[in-house]
Amino acid sequence: MEISERKKKILAAVVDEYIRTAEPVGSKVIAENAGLGCSSATIRNELAELAALGYLEQPHTSAGRVPTPMGYRMYVNELMEKQRFSIEETDDLNRRLNQKLQELDDTISNVSKLASQLTDYPALALTAQQAPTIKRFDLIYVDANTFIIVVMLSGNTVKNKLVHLPISVDQKMVQRLSSLFNSNFTGITEDQITPFLINATERASDDTMGLTSVIAAFAIEVLTEANTPETSVSGANRLLSLPEYRDPDKAHKLMNYLSSGGECILPPSGSLTGCDEVRVLIGPENVAEELKDSSVVLASYDAGDNTRGLIGVVGPTRMDYSAVAAKLSFLAAGLSRRLGGGDAPPEGMHNKLIIKGDEPNE
Repeated sequence: MEISERKKKILAAVVDEYIRTAEPVGSKVIAENAGLGCSSATIRNELAELAALGYLEQPHTSAGRVPTPMGYRMYVNELMEKQRFSIEETDDLNRRLNQKLQELDDTISNVSKLASQLTDYPALALTAQQAPTIKRFDLIYVDANTFIIVVMLSGNTVKNKLVHLPISVDQKMVQRLSSLFNSNFTGITEDQITPFLINATERASDDTMGLTSVIAAFAIEVLTEANTPETSVSGANRLLSLPEYRDPDKAHKLMNYLSSGGECILPPSGSLTGCDEVRVLIGPENVAEELKDSSVVLASYDAGDNTRGLIGVVGPTRMDYSAVAAKLSFLAAGLSRRLGGGDAPPEGMHNKLIIKGDEPNE
């Protein structure tokens, strides 16, 4: 249902004030501060209608209104002003980004720490290869009972395994297996290594005494590991300073979830493809039950070597979406330039921000 421009302005005023104060917002405050040019009585009527439409709710009979998840969604999609950084703020963010990337070797831990420091909320960072495959197999003969499997992944990571055999093999057999695996098992994903493919390769290799299955099992193991996201969480204790998490049980539940890695916090791989896209998930839009009263802001970046990175910030539904989204967008763009091949954003660059999210409910 479409709502009037005046209702949209009043809703935006309620959200902005509630973000600032964490207190229910009344008609008098809006009349005094929003510059709408209408009386408190008119604003009260509009607030009541917005509540009836599901955009606001009233915690107590005599209290003001607070936004619902539907109200926040309308605010994020249509009403909030996209924050732009000044030249001084951009330069400061660039310095902090460059410094952090130089200070620490563990980039994922570094990214989550920096995101948490920039936003004052808990942050998660994740990297995962996009559909990893094996580029090359090398089987190195050591002796009659030993050989080494060496595989190079699509991201140029190299893995190896020393195989001890209860039977004797010759160097020609190992070389023949190497050729077969380079012909049949390179350039395919983990789910494409099927029993049919393994059996067909076994038949094509004459008598390899079951070694095809041993090599295929290692290939699956390596691809499974490469397909498992690397995750880091920072700043979970920042929740304790927020009024929404004064309840120790509520705070403890969410902090435990974040500390365990928050595996449901991030969207499926590939759902964010551009480094300048930001997604906002509000309250019930989150998959994990622990996040149903919180919001998550996500940004994607290019981590290089066919790898994507995602940054997620967790906070109350009352969080300052514009500021958080702008900072994550800037951080993601800087990481893409640095890790994906290039420099951090030039000094003085204003951030570009695209908000992605579900449409407001009808």
